[in-house]
Amino acid sequence: MQTTERENKKMTGFEHLPHIDEAKLKERRERVFILMAGLFLGTLTMLNILGITRFIKLYEIGFGEGDATWSLVFAVAVGVLPYPMTFLCTDLISEFYGKRRANYVVLIGLLLNAWVVFILWVGGILPGWEAIDAETGRLVADAAGRKPLFFELQALAFGAVGASMIAYLAAQLCDVWLFHFWKKLTKGKHLWLRNNGSTLVSQMVDTTAVILITYYFTTPSLPIPDGTSVWFQLLVGYIAAGYIFKMFAALVDTPIIYAAVYYLKDYLRIDPTKMHEFGDVED
Repeated sequence: MQTTERENKKMTGFEHLPHIDEAKLKERRERVFILMAGLFLGTLTMLNILGITRFIKLYEIGFGEGDATWSLVFAVAVGVLPYPMTFLCTDLISEFYGKRRANYVVLIGLLLNAWVVFILWVGGILPGWEAIDAETGRLVADAAGRKPLFFELQALAFGAVGASMIAYLAAQLCDVWLFHFWKKLTKGKHLWLRNNGSTLVSQMVDTTAVILITYYFTTPSLPIPDGTSVWFQLLVGYIAAGYIFKMFAALVDTPIIYAAVYYLKDYLRIDPTKMHEFGDVED
């Protein structure tokens, strides 16, 4: 099928709208794609830099009495806060541009964070004005035992990016696959099902992976209250809290994605119900 014929099929059903030049329409579609991809990539980079630099205490429950007291803290890393936006972006890209483009953006995100890690590494090995211990050749820590700010951030970012990238790749590819699975199963109907069904499952994959990898394979940085079982705190306090936060965000973004699809459908002259997973119109 020629490109012009394919574009004409995409335009079917929009005859009631004012005519728009094909070149201008193509430019409009690319601008929207760049906007969504840019928002996705910018958010992804920001959340990995913020990462685990700070934990936000959502709630704390105390148990026991006297000397046997212990607590369970429900907390999320500050880097989690913008994360739901990445799933909203990939869902919209999947809806209007197909699975191939959504997966492409996901893989570019992986390369972008590898670039961030590379710059952090280069920034750490180049000479600076930090005090160096003549005997050990290591940086001199301050009275609190902390390294200069850049190196503290570097250590946290290395751990956060390493853990989140493994979890991110698994979760985002899972999200894109499930989104198109539900879209194909429902023949393009029930946007709420593919939006929430794909996001809720992939968020569980991401939350579980990133917490376990961060704790077991990076410098211990998850605060565990004294006397608390590590596994109990990890499974209930961090994984449950992180997932509940992301689940709430996913449910909140349902009306947002409906509004976005309602507007973009006419703006882009694309009917998502007629698109298959590779971004072409169904025959």
